[in-house]
Amino acid sequence: MLEPWKIIVELESDNSRLFKESVIEAHLNDKIFQEGLIMCLDPLITFGVKQVPESQKDGTGLSWTEFRKAANQLIDRKKTGHAARDLIIDLIELSKKDQWNDWFRRILIKDLRCGVSEKTVNNVAKKMDLEFRVPVFSCMLAHDGAKHPKKIKGDCLVEYKYDGVRVIGIVKNERATLYSRNGKIFNNFPHIESALSKIEYNNFVFDGEVMSDDFQALMKQVYRKSGAKTDDAYLALFDLLPLEEFNNGKSKLNSIERKEELNKLSKTFDDVIKLVDYEIINFDNEDGQNKFSVMNKEALDKGFEGLMIKPNNSYYESKRSHAWLKIKPFIEVTLKVVDIQEGSGKHAGKLGAFQVEGDDDGKFFSLSVGSGLTDDDREKFWSAKDKLIGRMVEIRADAITQSIEGEHFSLRFPRFKNFRGFKEDEKI
Repeated sequence: MLEPWKIIVELESDNSRLFKESVIEAHLNDKIFQEGLIMCLDPLITFGVKQVPESQKDGTGLSWTEFRKAANQLIDRKKTGHAARDLIIDLIELSKKDQWNDWFRRILIKDLRCGVSEKTVNNVAKKMDLEFRVPVFSCMLAHDGAKHPKKIKGDCLVEYKYDGVRVIGIVKNERATLYSRNGKIFNNFPHIESALSKIEYNNFVFDGEVMSDDFQALMKQVYRKSGAKTDDAYLALFDLLPLEEFNNGKSKLNSIERKEELNKLSKTFDDVIKLVDYEIINFDNEDGQNKFSVMNKEALDKGFEGLMIKPNNSYYESKRSHAWLKIKPFIEVTLKVVDIQEGSGKHAGKLGAFQVEGDDDGKFFSLSVGSGLTDDDREKFWSAKDKLIGRMVEIRADAITQSIEGEHFSLRFPRFKNFRGFKEDEKI
């Protein structure tokens, strides 16, 4: 069997995916190679060091057992700060140059630098019918609520969806590590790491969005190698669960119970940690629908990305789940039908679009709307077209736009929702 660092060099020599898989397959039964892959590729294994120097000369050689023992001291945070730096210097002096630079150092910096990910390794292991797997980082992701309207029912927790950077904060040994939704480690928010690095937060997973006054500027700072300016960033939290449950892939507490735990813990938060606002809404009654409309309008007015809908009795799952549904904010206006346009192509002889006008919320709108109509609607409305002039139509859209001349307002992606009355000029 090749030494692990020689395997890494071989993997670097060719960018072909099939070549890399063949090299991994030839060596994946090696237990030392397996342990090194897990240490490097498992995002939840961290060493608490950001600077790991390269070796400039050969030492006598460092065994895997010696390296693993030292690495575990870093993982368990028994060696931190200057003690960790001194330990690494000792390891460099013992290691052979290639052994350190191409293997041990790459494990400590969490980057094999040979074009191999945990997915590649796991695909090969599955093909070889091995039980070995590199753990894959996975957090909860939402489905599009517009595609699953039947799931929006009953009592739900409704949150504002912040337009920031998704961050999973995991606290172990009184030290927080911040991850992206894909398991990449963020190193440019030290003030947020510090705020979460408390003994009372040990073995908890915090889920939220890192926010800043300027989203575009924040995105430029997220992955900067040095000199990142993120002092104005804060963490907006919306969920919390124990690390063990996160690793197992599902929480034991439902949405409301987890919120209650997060609210209790929030009394100990620093200023850089805030909670996402939410409401409990029953979608099965009119009062709940009205509350949702108010939140939707506020989401638009305050510049939120949208709303998140989470049934009260749902659980956190480390995958994409219908327990979280995201809804884009929308505009709803009620305007009068002033003309009816015939369709073309497959809609010839049917309704093509309504021409609508009117005042809504102090703005005069003039536009045509043809989306949101079914084929049956187009036939039915066209046959009754003379009776529809003057009727009030409710329209849903993504945003308000202004005409080039500036004389009236229009809507971006307008969609017919329904008529608001039974007679001309009637709005109910």
